[in-house]
Amino acid sequence: MAVYVLVLVAILCLLCLLSTALLRWNDMRYRKKGLPPGTMGWPIFGETTEFLKHGPNFMKNQRARYGSFFKSHILGCPTMVSMDHEINRYILMNEAKGLVPGYPQSMLDILGKCNIAAVHGSTHRYMRGALLSLVSPTMIRDQHLPKIDHFIRSHLRNWGSTTIDIQEKTKEMALLSSLKQIAGIESGPMSDEFMPEFFKLVLGTLSLPIDLPWTNYRHGLQARKNIVRMLRKLIEERRVSMETQDHKDMLSCLMSSGEYRQKLTDDEVIDQIITILYSGYETISTTSMMAVKYLHDNPKVLQQLRAEHFEVRGRKNLEDPIEWEDLKSMKFTRAVIFETSRLATIVNGVLRKTTQDMELNGFLIPKGWRIYVYTREMNYNPYLYPDTFAFNPWRWLDQSVEVMNNNMMFGAGTRQCPGKELGIAEISIFLHYFVTRYRWEEVGGNELMKFPRVEARHGLHIRVEQLNE
Repeated sequence: MAVYVLVLVAILCLLCLLSTALLRWNDMRYRKKGLPPGTMGWPIFGETTEFLKHGPNFMKNQRARYGSFFKSHILGCPTMVSMDHEINRYILMNEAKGLVPGYPQSMLDILGKCNIAAVHGSTHRYMRGALLSLVSPTMIRDQHLPKIDHFIRSHLRNWGSTTIDIQEKTKEMALLSSLKQIAGIESGPMSDEFMPEFFKLVLGTLSLPIDLPWTNYRHGLQARKNIVRMLRKLIEERRVSMETQDHKDMLSCLMSSGEYRQKLTDDEVIDQIITILYSGYETISTTSMMAVKYLHDNPKVLQQLRAEHFEVRGRKNLEDPIEWEDLKSMKFTRAVIFETSRLATIVNGVLRKTTQDMELNGFLIPKGWRIYVYTREMNYNPYLYPDTFAFNPWRWLDQSVEVMNNNMMFGAGTRQCPGKELGIAEISIFLHYFVTRYRWEEVGGNELMKFPRVEARHGLHIRVEQLNE
């Protein structure tokens, strides 16, 4: 027995020595004069597991050891992490100086190399121009708003007197509403086929790019193939029908002849559609879910929000839709959305990549390395947001807070989210019909995760009743 114990101890010691040697060897590989301090973790995997599992605590621990600018190896590539606000703003505002989008390989492979988040230079300018033309205030007012109102009014119609998973419902709402706006797709066979594939695609974008059968990355790649097949078929059908029908949706705008059509191939159109779906789905569904959560936990906020929406409804007949002027009057609703985005921190940061060796913050950044602009901690800065962990939408009624340089929740510079106002409009309409029709209570056992995505691991279940019951 003693021999077995000794052998086991020897094996454990050998494994510890081997692990230490591997970690040290991997750090030595990236030891170059002028690089920031930090650790690189394991070969191939780096520190991705620690980053995804411990997120904010991992970042805080590394900052405590190495300062606000340190190196790591996450999501498949060597990465500089910046937690300094001034440096972050410089990086986001200076794409022309060799700091281009640097999204992980898994995201590039699954969203497509032509998506607007990946391209830069002149390609980014014309693609951004094409997308901005789809979400201009005029387009929101005249085309998107009526569709959103009709869809959400119908989507919420039968929620009363039942228990629902609000996370599942808001995911369905965000995706189905986007499909309707983009291509006029209603709930039915195509959306039923599209939805499960899209959910697998989303999971695959934030994973290590290891192409093995059981990985989220492989599932995401396969989901992309299936979605591309569906969209390509839709484009062919639309190309035929455009000869006889006047389609008023995003797909027809992207396909139509004119300023952008010569530059957007079918592959580019498909990648833009996938990107629009992906970015809108994540932010709209999660913000809507977390707004319901925070309103439930803060009755005074809910009371004022309801008062604003009943005032809007009081100016209209029962079946009248929400219009542009109604939307502009929802000041407190906009504040609730911004405070939800801040406190939940749905976007933790953005990635850039260097196109040449460069110096930043007194350190060398080699060509091809990623820079993770980590903006999460700015949302909890007590100097910017007093009583920082309180859900306080009133702080956003001061318009200067929304436009201050420290607010990077929707990006900065030429990379600011082009669909910001469309997303705010959709969440506002959801909140309008939800709070004027229903009251709700949480069922219990709802476990929330805040990193790497904000999600309820087993769903966020609420019991919903009609207000007039």
